[in-house]
Amino acid sequence: MGAQNQGILSFNWKWRKTTVISTPITSLYVRCSSTVSPRPLRYAVLGAGFAGLSVAWNLLRHGSKDSHLSVDIYDEAGVGGGASGIAGGLLHPYSPKVHRFAVKLLWHGAECWEESLSLLNIAEQALLNLVNQGKGEIVEDGDSVIVRRRGILRPAVNIKSMNIMSENAQNYLANCRLELIHEDAAQKLVPNLSLPLGVAFYMPEALNVDSQRYLTGLYLACENLANGVSTLGDMNKELNFYQKSIPSLLELSGDYDAVIICFGARAAFLPELSGKLPLRACRGIIAKLQLPDDMREEYPQHSPSILSDAWLAVHGARHMDLGSTWDWESRNYSRGVTADEASEAVKLLLPKACSVYPAIKKWDVTGTVGGLRGMPPVTANGSLPLLGCIDKYIDRSRSCKYWLFTGLGARGLLYHGWLGKLLVRAVLSCNEDLLPLELTSWKHKMHQ
Repeated sequence: MGAQNQGILSFNWKWRKTTVISTPITSLYVRCSSTVSPRPLRYAVLGAGFAGLSVAWNLLRHGSKDSHLSVDIYDEAGVGGGASGIAGGLLHPYSPKVHRFAVKLLWHGAECWEESLSLLNIAEQALLNLVNQGKGEIVEDGDSVIVRRRGILRPAVNIKSMNIMSENAQNYLANCRLELIHEDAAQKLVPNLSLPLGVAFYMPEALNVDSQRYLTGLYLACENLANGVSTLGDMNKELNFYQKSIPSLLELSGDYDAVIICFGARAAFLPELSGKLPLRACRGIIAKLQLPDDMREEYPQHSPSILSDAWLAVHGARHMDLGSTWDWESRNYSRGVTADEASEAVKLLLPKACSVYPAIKKWDVTGTVGGLRGMPPVTANGSLPLLGCIDKYIDRSRSCKYWLFTGLGARGLLYHGWLGKLLVRAVLSCNEDLLPLELTSWKHKMHQ
């Protein structure tokens, strides 16, 4: 197979210990004070998921060094309290779809992949710094605080998809390879794996990320920038976190140089944006699985996670997540799942998982969790997030005041880093033209 020569990234994931945060971050109100400037630049970021924390990080990282810069994050659910915090965490730059785009490199996949790895490394280091400060608890040996497991295996499930995947897989990234492997090799990677066609596609560099812990680490990295702890930071920045709801954007109209809405599916619930966004809400349920104590057939330590009609995100030898359902009728963004909803989800997901990993029948379902994703329209380049300046939807008298970053859908972990950097560049320059047209064309289509 060929490869795009993107260069191998140098991020070091071989940490010796893993840590946990000693104080829950979702319940904090944080104010990181620094020197006072007569004309501070103030930015509001609505949402503390993938999009919001990427934007906050990039504002603090790339904002003015000559003026006092303040970033206020608003999220009533706390850091990672929405759909981002429960995301399955399977990170790779290829389409997981079963149609003609299967394992095809996603739109700007190389840039998104590299930026995601960079932010993972930044968040990882922020968490590890807690150990050096004596504020983190060492709980177990492991390679990484954030990365649960490396490698993802994608079985081919029918002849048509196998041929499409084989063709698409020719164009892979050098730092995230795609390997076509046969049954013997696949069985060595995952014992008891079932391959309908005897072949699978293996991504050895793909990652299974603990999304909640990653978001916690990225927020801590933002704190470090604001406090001047990082070598990139200075004492001219300020970070505030407000765990409160924002019922109307106009409540913030007079306070900020720019307001960036990163609420995901909840963006469409804001009164100023209701009915104006080509965004569909989709509720997904994830099942938590555990191998019973009396069962010895543990999932091998170095075996990859599995991506098929359902996915298996492996946490360890005896724990994994199974996802996800797609409920296009729901507007419920609560993490809580009713008994009926849980039963239906498990009934739908287990047969899909059993078709590729029959041993899952021996595992117990210990719980379920739900989240509401904001799904953008499908374009010629796939399902791309919605970005851009939205003053005309809210307050026409303003110029570059209100910005939108939503519609990450099921690709949030891949897209958030690079797109957050692009959006911040546009916000700081008050120039939407700095964004790729593919991300802002939704606005033109809405007025055709």
